[in-house]
Amino acid sequence: MTSPQNHPQSTGLDTKTSAILSYALGWLTGIFFLFVGKNDPDVRFHAAQSIVFFGAVSVLNIALSILGSLLGALGIVFSLAGFALAVFAAVVWVMAMIQANNTGGARAELPLVGKFVAPYADRLATSAN
Repeated sequence: MTSPQNHPQSTGLDTKTSAILSYALGWLTGIFFLFVGKNDPDVRFHAAQSIVFFGAVSVLNIALSILGSLLGALGIVFSLAGFALAVFAAVVWVMAMIQANNTGGARAELPLVGKFVAPYADRLATSAN
């Protein structure tokens, strides 16, 4: 974990607020804060993590929906899987915002996604300077 810092963003928000808002609307706010928080590696980390996690959830939900509609009566299984995925994503969404708040915007990795995103966020932060 890196230490929380108050890098001023072009929106005037501090690191903690930017990190929390990176998750607010899933991958949409992740994309926004990936560009707005380009000078803060912790904000870029949270934004990239939001894009990867919620982007993957969106793709899986679309795939489950398509498969469910193609399989007729067996589609109920895919509908239930989509519902379970939505519940899981909602839990992770709340957990991610709480962790970003509790750490003051410092890095709080989601399982699997955080380890994948960390090197990418660091590389982007160093290339932005």
